[in-house]
Amino acid sequence: MVTKRNIALCIVFSIITCGIYALYWFVVLTDETNNVSNDNDGTSGGVALLLSIVTCGIYGLYWAYKQGEKLDKAKNDRGIQASNSGILYLILGLLGFGIIAYALMQDSLNKLAE
Repeated sequence: MVTKRNIALCIVFSIITCGIYALYWFVVLTDETNNVSNDNDGTSGGVALLLSIVTCGIYGLYWAYKQGEKLDKAKNDRGIQASNSGILYLILGLLGFGIIAYALMQDSLNKLAE
């Protein structure tokens, strides 16, 4: 089950809570992406968050790339044209614009929820 979220509110809540909501959003994005891509063996949101913290964000870059691949797979399975989103999310993460990658991921999930 994918919950459609208002992207602007997610960004505002992330800023207001000094990033705490972004951690929750990270976990939810991971779990919902695993759900829509039928990846039952994928890393859960909690484990992905823990690995990102332990590796000082390095796992987060890998996670962003894999999220793009999973979302592209989910789009292809539904007959929606998909680009190579993993590269875009990875570049955004490397440049420090992870919140924009989260917003793009949420936009894809919102479209897949319809």
